[in-house]
Amino acid sequence: MLPCKRPAVFLSLAVLLTSLTACANSPTAKNIEQSLAADQQLQNNPVFGEAKGNEPQAQQNESTVQLPTDFPKDIPLYPNAKLQEVTPANGSENRISSRWLSSDPSNFIADFYRSQFQTNNWQILQQPTDEAGGTFEARRNDLLLKVSIQAQSVTNATPNQPQTATELRIEYVPNSTATLQPTNPNETTNDIPKPADPQFIGPVSPTNLAVQPGNTSSSKTTPTDTSESQKFNDLNKVPQEWQQHVQDLAALGVLSIESQPTKSDIATTNQFQPGKIVSRREYARWLVAANNAMYDSNPAKQIRLASESTQSAFSDVSAKDPDFPLIQGLAEAGLIPSALSGDSTTVLFRPDAPLTREQLVLWKLPLDTRQALPSANLDAVKQTWGFQDAGKIDPKALRAVLADFQNGEQSNIRRVFGYTTLFQPKKPVNRAEAAAALWYFGTQGEGVSAAEALKLKRSPT
Repeated sequence: MLPCKRPAVFLSLAVLLTSLTACANSPTAKNIEQSLAADQQLQNNPVFGEAKGNEPQAQQNESTVQLPTDFPKDIPLYPNAKLQEVTPANGSENRISSRWLSSDPSNFIADFYRSQFQTNNWQILQQPTDEAGGTFEARRNDLLLKVSIQAQSVTNATPNQPQTATELRIEYVPNSTATLQPTNPNETTNDIPKPADPQFIGPVSPTNLAVQPGNTSSSKTTPTDTSESQKFNDLNKVPQEWQQHVQDLAALGVLSIESQPTKSDIATTNQFQPGKIVSRREYARWLVAANNAMYDSNPAKQIRLASESTQSAFSDVSAKDPDFPLIQGLAEAGLIPSALSGDSTTVLFRPDAPLTREQLVLWKLPLDTRQALPSANLDAVKQTWGFQDAGKIDPKALRAVLADFQNGEQSNIRRVFGYTTLFQPKKPVNRAEAAAALWYFGTQGEGVSAAEALKLKRSPT
């Protein structure tokens, strides 16, 4: 039966095609053609067809925002960020700003800039501590840079768009050397003995710490000659338990604060900024200055600064670095880990990296005990301090942490961090915490505080 029906089917198709061909111009044919044509609205819908008319406009919008032609090449740009707008300098504001958007998490971007600044010899003045965002302030030569990173939520995300985004603001001030470096640096220093002189004795002035050694005068310099009392107008922001500590150290003149850029580019030398993270460079400077001020009358306990002719113990701190004499001096005294103390793996000092809690204790304890630190292991630290995270402490710091426990109420950890079962050894230290640690040098019953040193300084000779 089926083979017999096939000729009939083919015959019907042939008749239909012949009719359509013959009536191609007839009204009936046009109606059939229109009924079979694609829906015009669906054809123009971007989901089903390409919206070619919108492509040139999108490309044009992207190309209208461009960086200035003189944008500094030294400024690192995050690869996966799109430029949104540029705000040129206007009026008295010499700051040039650009805004970017990225689909990457804010902590990825922060890690990128932290690595770029450290690798390319930027001086990091400030860096974020919050994973959700924060601000970098960095300086290189005569260029001031501010990078603000802020995580944002996307309210009307497309199907393929992430629900979060990161806004990135890059602001820079070119040719800003005059606002950061002291005027006439040689005006008053040529006749003053330099801290790195071989026969220099006395506390280190915060201003003199940044002076390169040159004069070899052998006269002794007293605290009255080298350190000036500092006055900060934001001490009310310091936690109550540390306000007197910071005030005493400021009166001794050991808390040197470099001029740093703010939103209005005004130097903040009278701002202590207690919550700001302290860098390894800054803490080293304070450590030397505080120790030498506390033991002004005992030269045997003072830290000698290195000469610029000394070979550097760290590949990232050259003799031209303003803090080279004191950083090298700490290394040569064996107070910080270096190749000189037998730690061949420590070749970098990372001066602008944040100071951590374990480093604060590791550098300070030898100046408290004035003797070899006791042997220590992880179990001993757990049994004494009871830290739940003792396993995260660097083995180099275990001995200092244990020795600090034996110092009773004069323990740095107790004075700074109070009672805690979590040491958080890798957590950055802020300025107020660093000052609290440096307020007292020594052990229980045998030591000196900043308050006692201040009394001796003020007493008539």
